[in-house]
Amino acid sequence: MLQDERLRIWIEQGNVSISQLFFQNYKQLDIRDLDAMLIMHMTSFKSAHNDFPTPADFANRMDLTENEISMILQRLMQRGFLQIVQSRDENGVLFEAFSLQPLWIRLTEKVVMKTEEVEEETQKLDEGEIFKLFEQEFGRFLSPMESESISMWLDEDGHSVEIIRAALKEAVLAQKVSLRYIDRILFEWKKKNVKSMADVERHAKSFRTVGIRPTEQEKTVKVKRVPFYNWLEERD
Repeated sequence: MLQDERLRIWIEQGNVSISQLFFQNYKQLDIRDLDAMLIMHMTSFKSAHNDFPTPADFANRMDLTENEISMILQRLMQRGFLQIVQSRDENGVLFEAFSLQPLWIRLTEKVVMKTEEVEEETQKLDEGEIFKLFEQEFGRFLSPMESESISMWLDEDGHSVEIIRAALKEAVLAQKVSLRYIDRILFEWKKKNVKSMADVERHAKSFRTVGIRPTEQEKTVKVKRVPFYNWLEERD
C-alpha cells in the first residue's frame, strides 16, 4: 500500500519536458552545466505555474546561494538566453515572467546552422568524388580545362552531382566517353527540365529499350533493338 501511495504521488507531480535539442547543444552555446541546471529548474517552475521564481525559490532546490543564483540569472540575460517580459493576467493585472524564448530560438538556429554545415560538407565530398569518377572512367588525370568544365556544370549550370554522375553513366553505356558528349546530355536534360534520377529514368526509357528475354515466338523472328540515343545528334 505504501508503495502504491508513493507511485500515486510520483504520477501526480507530473513531468517536466525538456527538448533533446537543449541537452545535445547547450554546450555548443557555451552554457555552463550549473546554468543548464537552473534553466531546467526554471522550466519546472513554469510547469508548476510559477513564471517568475525568485533566487530564494531556486536556492531552496539547488545547492547554491541566492547570490550565486542571481549571478547565473544575470549571466543568462547578458548573453541573450533569458529575458524578463511583462504580461497581463485574465483580470488585467500586470505581472512579470521569465522567458526562455531567446534560448529556444538560438538553439533552433544552431541546429539549422549545423545541418547546413553538414550538408555543405557532404556536397563538397560528393563534388570531390565526381572528379575522381571522371578520372576513373577516362583512365587518366583530368586536364585543367576538363576540371573547369565539370566545375561549371556544378556552379554555373546548377547540375547536381547525382545528375552529372548519371550523364557520365549514360555516356559510358553508349561508349562515347567524352566531355563534349556528356555536356550535350546535360544540355538536353536541362532543356527538358530533368532534375532528378526519376526524371533521368523516364527520359532514358524513351530512347532505348530495356533488355528483355525473348519468348519462343520472338526467337523465330528478327527482334528489333533500339540503339542508344545519340546525344550529339542535332535535335529541334
